[in-house]
Amino acid sequence: MNLVFTELPSFFTHEKITNMSDNEGSPAGEKPETPVASEHLNIKVTDNNNEVFFKIKRSTQLKKLMDAFCDRQGKAPNSVRFLFDGSRVQPTDSPDKLDMQDGDTLEVHQEQIGGAY
Repeated sequence: MNLVFTELPSFFTHEKITNMSDNEGSPAGEKPETPVASEHLNIKVTDNNNEVFFKIKRSTQLKKLMDAFCDRQGKAPNSVRFLFDGSRVQPTDSPDKLDMQDGDTLEVHQEQIGGAY
């Protein structure tokens, strides 16, 4: 039995394979692309009992979302208040104005008047 050795093609050589993570996530030193902000956001609106998801444009006034939530839950808009990150949301606010991100949550609480003796 005779063994014959020949030169191996270049694809059989031991070259280091570079993963994208080895190169800071970008090939040939290119800068990674920044995610493009979508025109629409998915917003979760929650009270103690319910969660409702809305898809809304970044520039749309939140009054539209607030009224739709109240209609679905059978509540009067003046009987509840909406909070985002602990601050009250005004009907004229928009997701852009509040710097909301996709998946953020609006909390709905029962409006209370008074409370002092």
